[in-house]
Amino acid sequence: MEEVIVQPAQVLAPTTGRERTRRFRRNVWLYVMVLPGLLYFLIFKYAPMFGLIIAFQDFKPFKGIRGSEWVGLEHFRRLFTEPDFLNILTNTLILFGFNILFYFPIPIILALMLNELRLNAFKRLFQTLIYLPHFMSWVIIVSISYVMLTMDGGIVNAVLESLGFEKINFLLSPEWFRPTYIIQVIWREAGWGTIIYLAAMAAIDPQLYEAARMDGAGRLHQIWHITLPAIRSVIIVLLILKIGDVLELGFEHVYLLLNSMNRDVAEIIDTYVYTAGLKQGKFSYSTAIGLFKSVVGLIMVVAANKLSKKFGSEGIY
Repeated sequence: MEEVIVQPAQVLAPTTGRERTRRFRRNVWLYVMVLPGLLYFLIFKYAPMFGLIIAFQDFKPFKGIRGSEWVGLEHFRRLFTEPDFLNILTNTLILFGFNILFYFPIPIILALMLNELRLNAFKRLFQTLIYLPHFMSWVIIVSISYVMLTMDGGIVNAVLESLGFEKINFLLSPEWFRPTYIIQVIWREAGWGTIIYLAAMAAIDPQLYEAARMDGAGRLHQIWHITLPAIRSVIIVLLILKIGDVLELGFEHVYLLLNSMNRDVAEIIDTYVYTAGLKQGKFSYSTAIGLFKSVVGLIMVVAANKLSKKFGSEGIY
C-alpha cells in the first residue's frame, strides 16, 4: 500500500493594516452604499432606545431625563391593573389572529395564481392593479370604505336594499368592525405581499416542472409538490416576523375606524397609548406600554424561531 503523506494545513498570516486599507479602498463604494441604511438604523432605531429609561421615571419634560423622579415599575403595575387592560389586550390579540388566519395566506394564494399566468401582458396588468392600493394611505382606504358602506347612499346598502334585505350600519356596529378591518387590510396589503413570494418562485429550477409534467403531474400537483416546498422557508420567515408584530397592529388604521359605538371591540394597545398616554401628556406611561409591546414581540419571535427549527426549518437566525 502506498503511504499517504498528509501535508500540514497552511497557517494563514494575520491581515496587516496595509492589506485592510487596500481592501477598504477596493470596496469603498460598497461601504458608501451601506452607509445610509446604517445611519438610518443608528439614528432612528438605536439612539431612541436611550429614551426607554423614562418608562421607569415620572418623566417631566421641563426636568429632563436626569432630573425626573425614578418610580421603578410603577407604570407597568398601573398598566396591568388598569380595568380596561384585559379588554384592550383581547381586542389586540383577536385582530392579530384575524391577520394570521385571513390575511397571511392571501398573498401566497395570489402569488401562486400570478405564477401560473403565462400571458405576460395580462400578468403585469394584474400585478399593477393589486399593487396600487398599497400606495394609498389608510385615510384614503377608510374614506373609500365609508362612502361604500354608509347607510346614507352607500352602494353596499343600496344593493342590500334592492335585494330585499335591511340596511346594515357597518360603520357603527361593533359586530362589523373586525370584518371591515380585515377586509381593508387584505385590500390594501395583499397585492404588495406577493412580491417576495413571486421572487422566491422565480428562483425555482424550471427543469423540476418539466420533469413533473413528464411524469404526468398536473398544475395542482406541481404547485403542491414543487412550488410550495420551494418557498416554504420564505413563508416560515415571514410568518415568524409577522408573529413578532403580535401587539403591533398599527395606530392609524384602527384609529380611523374607532368611534364611540364600537370602542369596546375596537380599542387596541396602539390607540390606548395615544388616548391614555400621549393625548394626556403621560409620556412615561405610554413609553412603558411601548416597551411592554416590544418585549412581547421579541419573546414571540424567539419562541417562533425555536419552534420552526424544532420542526426542521431554518428560521431567521
